Amino acid sequence: MNKPTRTPKSILITGASSGIGWALALEYACPGTHLALCGRNPDRIHKIALLCREKGAVVTYQVMDVQNRFEMAEWIAQIDQKTPLDLVIANAGISNGTGLNVSEEEQVRDIFSINIAGMLNTVLPIIEPMKLRHRGQIAVLSSLAGFRGMPSAPAYCASKAAVRSYGEGLRGRLLNDGIQVSVICPGFVKSRITDTNDFEMPFMMKADKAARFIRKGLIKNRPRIAFPWQSYVLVRIISALPLSWTDKWLSRGPKKV
Repeated sequence: MNKPTRTPKSILITGASSGIGWALALEYACPGTHLALCGRNPDRIHKIALLCREKGAVVTYQVMDVQNRFEMAEWIAQIDQKTPLDLVIANAGISNGTGLNVSEEEQVRDIFSINIAGMLNTVLPIIEPMKLRHRGQIAVLSSLAGFRGMPSAPAYCASKAAVRSYGEGLRGRLLNDGIQVSVICPGFVKSRITDTNDFEMPFMMKADKAARFIRKGLIKNRPRIAFPWQSYVLVRIISALPLSWTDKWLSRGPKKV
């Protein structure tokens, strides 16, 4: 097994302007560390950059839409040339209620584009440089929702299932190239995504606690970093049951996309 990148010094995080991305930026911020952060909100990405600098990190930040393939590739290449990246975390993502105020059809398309294409636009540009160095670590943000298509949020679940499957396959594909790949599967974490939910969210975790859990998992090079364990067990049980047993029960939940 490849040795984990235990103390990454150059880290790129997308979706760093809120939620898990924000918490991860603060978790990794310290003297001697370079953080490359991007997000779509200018005020929030500027604020998190300041907070990370106060903790001693060198910070480069960019207002960026991860859907823009060519701008992402150019930005990542520039960062990597100046400070070769040890760790790339493809965190940016949306669910219904956190995207633009558009129709349900457009919201579904936005979810797939940002959650899947945005992840690819983050991961693909760094693979070859890491291969040349024969080292590096990549983390992609899936979700416990990616283990079963939920009637409450079919598009979000499907997008996160795709991220999980790709990340798990990519881990094995890059095994002999010195690159570690981990798939992060959170349950409910306090963020702008969960702030839009008007239903009960069991085992809700604060973002800073989630960031610490993720960092520990990456240090250990875990293939899948799933939490909290109670939600993970419940989701695995539900996903193992026949669809005909669970469809009626799950269809009673709140409807998103």
